[in-house]
Amino acid sequence: MQRRTFITLIGSVAAAWPLAARGQPTKKMPKVGVLWHAGSADEESIYLGELRQGLNGLSYIDGKTIALEHRFPNEQPERFVSLAAELVALRVDVLVAVTQPAALAAQRATTTIPIVFIAVPDPVGAKLANSLARPGGNTRD
Repeated sequence: MQRRTFITLIGSVAAAWPLAARGQPTKKMPKVGVLWHAGSADEESIYLGELRQGLNGLSYIDGKTIALEHRFPNEQPERFVSLAAELVALRVDVLVAVTQPAALAAQRATTTIPIVFIAVPDPVGAKLANSLARPGGNTRD
């Protein structure tokens, strides 16, 4: 009788082993899309370095704990729109828009992805926010 119990126990452990060996599912790395205004990373090197340094200070390391997707429209209005749409198609978790044209293009590209914008002097006047106290929608300054 003990032999049968032992064989059954070993068989059930062996059947469950492949499930246990898989371990925890890997956590999805958050993707942040950044829509700059200049034409290249070199032109934005100071601000790009500050962004990385700030994120590193919060334990977000590009390529390890977070994935940064940068786009540089070179101040061309039609490129703001197409590059914002490209970032949305990549399914970024949040969009960062630098300047008003970038923020407006991001706002047109999505109503669901959160948008954080910087260097926008009048977000209410630009219709990026309903008010500063209650911005509404998916945009935040």
